[in-house]
Amino acid sequence: MLVRLPRSVSEAQSCLAEGAVPVGGATLVWAGWQRDGFPEQAVSLRELPEAKVIGDGTLGSAVLLHEMDERVPEVLRKAAGGVGTGAVRRTATVGGNIVGSTLRCLLPAALVLDARAVVLEPDGPVETDLAELLAKRPLLLSLHWREPVASGYRKLTDQLRGEVPFVVAAAVGADAPVLRVAVRDGYDVLSETVPYDTAITTCPASSGCRSASSA
Repeated sequence: MLVRLPRSVSEAQSCLAEGAVPVGGATLVWAGWQRDGFPEQAVSLRELPEAKVIGDGTLGSAVLLHEMDERVPEVLRKAAGGVGTGAVRRTATVGGNIVGSTLRCLLPAALVLDARAVVLEPDGPVETDLAELLAKRPLLLSLHWREPVASGYRKLTDQLRGEVPFVVAAAVGADAPVLRVAVRDGYDVLSETVPYDTAITTCPASSGCRSASSA
């Protein structure tokens, strides 16, 4: 199998046009290829600058999970940190996890951030939403979002062996007063958005604290 490493978007387009199969870290597809046969050629974006960016509300699809640090929101960082073993996180990529995996461990986090995807189409890069990304499964270049006020992630680890862990992700939007929540239950990922007043502060009556709107 020939693995092609484009260094520009135009080179990546040429690889796809010539039938190259997109591949991230190949942590999940490798066993299938060994069983069913390898493609003649694959394309990896690990040398493409647009797919390696991280920070300022952007995450490239070729970023390795272990590279996700304080430059991304807590919900994404914790989601990445809970994927597999250290060896897996040093190999698996953002794009492979969201588009190529059935577990899609990063998807709940991306949903609560209301992230948008930049994908590579025959005519060039196009921005789309996550629903279309999952439905059409094009080549993902990067994710973009507005930094949340706060975010969090919880993965339940007490399931029976072989069960898919239950995941809850949440974030408070900075551009709109909403709370976004997403859960992964088995292989299904569900999300919901509800109004949220960031000015409300809950505290004991005797403490004397006030909400931002009453200050």
